Amino acid sequence: MNIFVIMKRTFDTEEKITLQNGQINEDGAEFIINPYDEYAVEEAIQLRDANSGVVTVVTIGGEDSEKELRTALAMGCDKAVLINTEDDLEEGDQFTTSRILAEYFKNQKIDIILGGNVTIDGGSGQVGPRLAELLDIAYITTITKLDINGDKATVVRDVEGDSEVIEATLPLLVTTQQGLNEPRYPSLPGIMKAKKKPLDELELADLDLEEDEVEPKTKTIEIFLPPKKEDGKVLAGEIEEQVKELVSLLRNEAKVV
Repeated sequence: MNIFVIMKRTFDTEEKITLQNGQINEDGAEFIINPYDEYAVEEAIQLRDANSGVVTVVTIGGEDSEKELRTALAMGCDKAVLINTEDDLEEGDQFTTSRILAEYFKNQKIDIILGGNVTIDGGSGQVGPRLAELLDIAYITTITKLDINGDKATVVRDVEGDSEVIEATLPLLVTTQQGLNEPRYPSLPGIMKAKKKPLDELELADLDLEEDEVEPKTKTIEIFLPPKKEDGKVLAGEIEEQVKELVSLLRNEAKVV
């Protein structure tokens, strides 16, 4: 089975993020595998172990992305591919990403592609569906369970507080979310093995793509941090006194009643 994972290197949003000139300041920022992509990596490894085959993890970025690719290899992926756009593209969007990935995948034999449902830095959830459309294969989003038997896949996905079961035929693209599995941590033997696993590097020219073919269709106008929350207030006294004070605060300060 040919199993692929599309992965993104993202900011660690649990660390402090600062802005400079309306852009995220990358100096000193921590980068990680997009957490939703970790579910995709884990599910891909489990699929490989259950059905045999090869897991290839693919990302678009610069040389710095090798660290996250090596982490995925240490988790258990077999091969990695870096599509290096550092010297070719100053910026991109979901169109750019899906277009580049589609050009890479058109020459691959695909059984299944897995990727995170969203990225924590953008959150659009567009790349997976866009890629599947370009490849003309079926796709299912926000999955919480995946079973494959031969060329048939049975998938459970979230739908507005409930779930639905879908059957599909491979090749297939799915996007993963929390609840599908529990991603493993790279082990020390896994980290050592990852150093010897193949990591191929491609550029746009290797995919017969020109810069103008993948120019973004959207532009980010501004990035800003959410407003700082004011300190809360602790109400004291008897319940009746607290209720009166709360109503007064809601009416006079919050002006919501």
